[in-house]
Amino acid sequence: MENTIITISRQYGAGGRELAEIMAKKLDIKLYDRQIVHIAAAKLGIDDLSEEELLEMENQVKPLSMSFIPFHSFGTHMGSSSQEMFMSESAAIRKLAEDGPCIFLGRSADYALRKKDNVFSIFVCADDDFREKRGQEVYDGKSLKDLDKEDEKRARYYNYYTGRTWGAGENYDLVVNTSSGNLEKIADGLIAYMRTIKG
Repeated sequence: MENTIITISRQYGAGGRELAEIMAKKLDIKLYDRQIVHIAAAKLGIDDLSEEELLEMENQVKPLSMSFIPFHSFGTHMGSSSQEMFMSESAAIRKLAEDGPCIFLGRSADYALRKKDNVFSIFVCADDDFREKRGQEVYDGKSLKDLDKEDEKRARYYNYYTGRTWGAGENYDLVVNTSSGNLEKIADGLIAYMRTIKG
C-alpha cells in the first residue's frame, strides 16, 4: 500500500475527520483537508480572504444554477468564480497525490483523482441518532438539522461540479457506517480491507 492514496468523504457528524486522522497516524502518511483550499487560493492569487471566507466562497453553488457563481462582494475578486476555485483545488489535489501516499478529506478528491489506479475512496456515514449525539457532544451542540444543512451544501457542491451524486455507493470503493463501531477498530478494519484489495 506504499503508493495508495485514500480519499474520505463523509456525512457531517459521522466521525469521518477523526477516522481520517486515526488512519493517517496508523499509516504514518499525510492528511490533507483545508490546506488544499489555501493552496488553491494561492494559485488563484487570492491572499486577502480569511479561511471562513474562502470556505464560504467554495460553497457558493446555488441549486439548479447552471452559470458560474461570482464571489459576491469579495471586492477585487468580483467576476472570479467558485468554478475556478474547484478547478484549482482539483489541480492541487492531483499534484499532492504525486508526492506519495496520503489521505484527502473531502474536497471532492475522489472525483479529482478518479482516473488514477492507486486511489481508494471511502464514504463515511452514520445513522441520525449517532450523528445527533455527536452534534451535541463534539460539534458544540449542533442539532441534526444543522448537520443536515451542512450536508446539503456538501452534496450541492459535489453534485454540481462532478455530475455525480454525493454519497451514492457506486461512486466509492467502500461505504462505511460508523454508528455501531469504535473508530479505532473501524480504521484497523479499513486498512486491513485495503491491504487485501490493493495488495
